[in-house]
Order: sequence, then C-alpha cells, then structure tokens
Amino acid sequence: MQHLTPFETYLRLISDVLSIITISTCFILKVPQIINILKLKNARGISLIGLLMELSSYTIMMSYNYRNNYALLSYMEYPIILFQELILIFFVLYYKSQLNIISVFISGIYFTIAGSFLIGIVPIGVLAFLVPLCTPIGASSKVVQLFEIIRTKNSDSVSVLTWFISAFTNFTRIFTIMVESADLTLLLNFGVNTVLSSSIMLAAYFYKHKKAD
Repeated sequence: MQHLTPFETYLRLISDVLSIITISTCFILKVPQIINILKLKNARGISLIGLLMELSSYTIMMSYNYRNNYALLSYMEYPIILFQELILIFFVLYYKSQLNIISVFISGIYFTIAGSFLIGIVPIGVLAFLVPLCTPIGASSKVVQLFEIIRTKNSDSVSVLTWFISAFTNFTRIFTIMVESADLTLLLNFGVNTVLSSSIMLAAYFYKHKKAD
C-alpha cells in the first residue's frame, strides 16, 4: 500500500469532496436553463444543434458504460444529465415552433438507435470506436452555442447559472484528475470545456446586461 504524506492525504480529501460536489450538481445542471425558458416562454439564443450534439455525446457515453457493466455510480451523471437534456430539447423545439412531424420522426430514430445501443443490437466495438469522438463533439457543441449567442446578440433564454455550473464542474474535474491520475488527455478535455463553458457564461452575461442598458 502506498504511503501518503500528510499533504497528499489532504489533497486526496479535497479531491474526494470536489468529486461529490461535481456529481451532486449534475442533478440540477440543466434545471436553471429549463426554468429560464419556461419563464420567458422563448428559446432565443439557444442552439438546437448544440443541444443535439450534447445529446449524442451523453447517449454514447451512457450506453458504453452500461454495456461494459461498469458500476452505476461511476457513470450515474450521464443518465441524470441525459434526462434533463431531453426535457430541455423538447421545450426548445416547442418555443422555436419546431415541434412537428419531422421532429417526432427524428425523435423516433434517436430512441431506436439509443435502444439498440443499450440492448446490444449494436456491437460494443462500435461504441468503443464512438467514445473517443465524444470529446470533440462535446467541445463543438459549446462552440456552436457560443456562436449562436454572438450571432443573434441575444442571450435572453440562456441561463448564466447553468453555464457557471458547467464551468465549475469542469474546473473541479481538472483538480481531481491532477490528484488522481494526471491523465493529459482528460486534463486537456476538461481544460477546453472549462474555457468554453466560461466563455458562454460570460457571453450570456454580457448580452443580458447590454440589452438592459
């Protein structure tokens, strides 16, 4: 058993606390955004493409973990966020007046593919191939959302709190990974996502206050 110095033990304790906080915040990650849309009754400034990219990433990661029979606690944030994401997409479609037969048909395709991932119709090797793509997909979804805010110069429906939580949880993961493994790939992933989530948060804040002025 590796002997830890008092300082290393202290760092591990902080890392464990931050991990618990990170997982706990997943239960409310998208809730402020959903509430904001319902309150304003519009979804201006929110990128549907960005949400769909996030949805695909979360679906692949959840399916991969489930098919590998990993412990639920090790990936529980994915089904939690996925459920919130589906609700958010529904309201964005509704308030963008895009809830029609086409969106219902695409939804059917999505649930068919997701089901085939989970019950084993799609080989696990395909999921293993798709998992590395989730990092650039997730980052790209944030870039798309940032450009949507800048393009429309409108962030009325964008929740600053949701993106603050996203930036905070990505930042805490940088610390926990540095303590636990110092995996450079994971550090790059969460570093990029921290910067992008912070950028969206700042852009949303800027355009909200610019409009108020």
